[in-house]
Amino acid sequence: MSERRRRSPNPGGGEQPPGGGGRPYAYGTPAEGAPSYDGPGEARGRTGPEGLRSEGIGRRRPPGTRETAQQPRMTRAEMRKAAQKGGKGGGPSGPQAGQGGKPGKKRFIDYPRFGKTGVRRWLPSWKQLLTMFLLVFGSGVATIGVVYATTKVPNPHDLIKDQNNIYYWADGSEMTRKGETNRQIVELPDISMNAQNAVIAAENESFRSDSGVDPKGMLRAVYNMATGGETQGASTITQQYVKNAYLSQEQTLSRKVDEFFITLKLNQDKSKEFILTGYLNTSWFGRGATGIQAASQAYYGVDAKNLDVCQSAMLAGLLKGAALYDPSLSPANEQRAEGRWKWILDRMVITKAITQEERNKCAAFPKPIDRKPPANMNGEISYLVDTANKFVTTKDPTITQAAIDRGGFKIYTTFEKDKVDALKKAVDDVKGETLNLTKRPEQDNFVQFGAASVKPGDGAIVAIYGGDGVENKHFDNNADSKGVQVGSTFKPIVLATAMQNGVLTQTDDQGRPKRINAESRYLSDDLAEIRKSDGSLLIGDDGKPYRQKNEDAGKRGYVSLRQAMQWSYNVPFVQLGQDVGGQNVFDMAQKLGLKKESLTDPKTATFPLGTSSPSAIRMASAYSTFAASGKQADPYSVTKVEVSGKELPGFTKPAVKQAIDAAVADNVTDVLVNVAKNGTGMKSNALGRPVAGKTGTTDKNHSAWWVGYTPQLATSVAMWREDPTAHVQLSLNGTGGKDSVHGGDVPTDIFTRYMKAALANEPKVSFPAPEPIGSQLDSSGAPSTAVPSMSASATETAPPTTAPETVAPPVTQPSPSAPSCVVGVDCPGTVPTPTPTRTQPGGGNGGGNGGGGQPTCLLGPIGCQSPSATTPTQSPTTGPTTTKPPKPSASSSSPTGSQAPAP
Repeated sequence: MSERRRRSPNPGGGEQPPGGGGRPYAYGTPAEGAPSYDGPGEARGRTGPEGLRSEGIGRRRPPGTRETAQQPRMTRAEMRKAAQKGGKGGGPSGPQAGQGGKPGKKRFIDYPRFGKTGVRRWLPSWKQLLTMFLLVFGSGVATIGVVYATTKVPNPHDLIKDQNNIYYWADGSEMTRKGETNRQIVELPDISMNAQNAVIAAENESFRSDSGVDPKGMLRAVYNMATGGETQGASTITQQYVKNAYLSQEQTLSRKVDEFFITLKLNQDKSKEFILTGYLNTSWFGRGATGIQAASQAYYGVDAKNLDVCQSAMLAGLLKGAALYDPSLSPANEQRAEGRWKWILDRMVITKAITQEERNKCAAFPKPIDRKPPANMNGEISYLVDTANKFVTTKDPTITQAAIDRGGFKIYTTFEKDKVDALKKAVDDVKGETLNLTKRPEQDNFVQFGAASVKPGDGAIVAIYGGDGVENKHFDNNADSKGVQVGSTFKPIVLATAMQNGVLTQTDDQGRPKRINAESRYLSDDLAEIRKSDGSLLIGDDGKPYRQKNEDAGKRGYVSLRQAMQWSYNVPFVQLGQDVGGQNVFDMAQKLGLKKESLTDPKTATFPLGTSSPSAIRMASAYSTFAASGKQADPYSVTKVEVSGKELPGFTKPAVKQAIDAAVADNVTDVLVNVAKNGTGMKSNALGRPVAGKTGTTDKNHSAWWVGYTPQLATSVAMWREDPTAHVQLSLNGTGGKDSVHGGDVPTDIFTRYMKAALANEPKVSFPAPEPIGSQLDSSGAPSTAVPSMSASATETAPPTTAPETVAPPVTQPSPSAPSCVVGVDCPGTVPTPTPTRTQPGGGNGGGNGGGGQPTCLLGPIGCQSPSATTPTQSPTTGPTTTKPPKPSASSSSPTGSQAPAP
C-alpha cells in the first residue's frame, strides 16, 4: 500500500513542515473559523479522516460539522460566505443546520427539499404529490357539492314568456309585429305515444335509462368552443330541455357549466316523464310552432294525442332543424325530410317502439297541410320579414330562427315603404295588363316575378317584390330565389373582365394580357366556331368543333363589342369568354358580389351567357357596382338589432370597397346606356332620364330578365314560369299572347314603371363620362380593311333590314393565324346548298333563343361570300340609308362575310 493510502495511527497527528509549506490562500488570510487548506506535505502525511475525506484531499472541515459520507462538500462560494460570516450558520444547509452543531428548525413544507442537490431539490416527493392531489380533489368535490346544492331548477312555465318581434321601416316607423303566439302546453297523457317514441328514437334512444348528461358530447362542445370550431348542441333530451327552457342559446363555456349542473339536478329531482313533457312543450318545430301540440295543428291540423306513427316520425325529424326539414319550404327540404322520416321509422323498429308491420304501413310520406300565416304578414310584408330574418341569422350565427320565433327582437330594416309599394304596384299593373287566365289558362298560369332595388355605393336594399303574398299561398321569396338562370344579363360581367384583366390572346410589353375596349371587334355570325385562347378549336361534348347559336340565323360578320351588347349576340361573348378565361370571369362575378354557390362551372362554353342563377337581390347589387363607378358593397337589409333594450354588435353597414377600376365601370355603363337607349332595352326610354341596363332571356325562353340602373338606384326584375307541384320551370312562349317573352318586354316595362315612381322626387343625374381604357383588339380573323365599327352615337340607328344597292367589298385574305377554309362549305366564292346543320343552344340570349332558318353556309374564320352577293353597308359620311327596326336581321339572300361592314 502506498504512503498516501496508509492509515495513520494518529488521525489527528502530523505537523506542518517548517517554513509554512501550506497552500497559499487565494483571498488572503482566512477569517476565524473559516475553512483553510493544508499544505501539501501535511496532506500527504495524513492518512486518517483529516487526510482523506469526502470533501476532497487537503480540505479542512468547518468547525462544528460532523464528518459523514453523505455530507455534501462545500462549494467555494459557500466557503466564501462562511468566511464572511465568521463561520456562523456555515455548512451546506445554511441556517437549517443550526448553530454550534445543533439541528435546525424543521420547516412545515420541506420544499425545496433539504439534503437534496441539483434538480432533485425541486422535485416533490410522493408524499407531497399525494397531499396536493388530495387537497385539489377535496376542494373540487366540495365546490361541486356546494354548487349542486345551491342550484335551483326554476319553473319552466315562469321562464317561457312569449314576446313580439317588431320590425321597422327605414324611416323608423313600425312595419309589423310578429309574435310567438302559437304555443299550447299539454300534459304527457295528451301526447300520442307514437310521438313520444318517435322523438326518443330520433333524439336520445337511451333517454329512459341514462343520467341525462353526455360527457363526451359536452367535452367535444367545450373543445370546439375553445378551438373556434363548429359548436354542437346538447346530445340528450334532458340537456336539450334545459337549453330550451332555462338557458340562452349562446354557445359559451359558462352556459355549458350551468347546463351541466341544472341537468344533473333536474335528472336527480324530476322524473323522466316530467322531463319528456317539458321537452315536447318547449321544442321548436318551425312554422312558428313551439311545442308538439302547436306543431300538430300547424302541420296536420290534429291534436297531439291523435298523431299517428307516420305523422309522428315526420314531426320528430323537424327537431334537427325545421329550416332544413320543413318539406313545404323547398324541394331540397322535402327530400331531406323524407330521408330522415324513413330513418326515424327504422330506428323505431330497432328500439321496438313499433313492429315491422306498423312500419310497413307508412309507405307514403305524410305531406303537411298548407301553412296558415297571420293576417299581418299579408302582401309583401312576409317577404320583407323573411329577408331581414335571413340577414340577421347569417350575420350573427348565434341567433337562430328558433330564437327569433321566440320573440323579443327589435329589427330596424333598410326597406322604404313608398318604394316597396311602388314596386308591387308596377308588378301588379303589368300582370293585370298582360296575363289573362280566362283566355290563356295554360300559358298564363304559374307565372312568377321577383324583383329587388339596391342603392349604389351603399348596398342598402330599399325594396323587393317576393311574390303574390302568403295569403295567396305563395310562400317562397322570389326576390331571394335561386335556380332561375340570369341569361344575357351576365354578359356585362364578361366585358368588365376583358376591360379589367385583359385578353389572354395578346400581351403587352411586360407579358401581361392586354386590356381591351368596347370597340374591339368579334365575329357575330350564327353557328360560328369558337376557339380557345391558344387558337385551337373548342371541341364540344360530341367530339366535334363547338358552334354557338345566336337568337336567329344570320351572318353579320365582325361587330364591335358595343354592338354585340346592344343586340345581345351570343357568339361574340362566348368567344370573349374564351379569350379572357372562364375562371377570370368567375372571379369577377364574385368581386361584383355574386355568391360562389350561385355560379355554374366556368369551364363550360356557355358560362358567359348566364347559365348561373343568382337571386334578384344579388343581380341588382352587382349592377350597382357599375353605377357607383366600381365601388362595391354587399347588400344588406338590417341596420340595427335590439334585444331587451340592448343593441347587438355586428350590424354596422358593410364596408364599401373598390372592386374594379372606375374607368372600367364607367365604360361598361356607357355600353349599357347604349343598350337601354338603342338596343334591346329601348322600353326604358320612357323613364325620361339617363338609364343603363341589360336584357336577359334564357334557353327555351324559361326566364326573362332586365337589370338596369340610374346613378341613384339599381333594380333587377325577373320573370319565369314554374310548376309548383313538380318544381319544374316551364317555357314563357305564349305567355301574354306573345310567341316569346324577352327581357326587353315585360321585365323592362315593370322596371320603367317602378323607377318612375321611385325616383319621382330625385333629380335627373347623368353618368360619369368614361375615360379611355384599353385598346381595340379584334379577335383572330377580323379583316384589317373592314369599315371601322360605329361609335356609341353612330349605333343609334340599326343596320337596314334590306340590303341597299352597294358594291361588294373586295375579298381580304385571312391573317396568318386563321385556319384554312373548307372548300364547298365556307371558302369565298362557293355557296353550298343548305343542309341541316348541327346547332348548339346557348345558355342565354339577350332577346330570346328563338331559332330562325338555316344559314346558307357555315362560317369559318373567313366566312363565305358569293362574288355577286350584296351586303348591307353604311356610308362613312352619310350613314345608314334606312331607319332603325326593333332589332336587326340578316338577309339570307345576302350573307355577310368577314369583310362586310359591321351592322
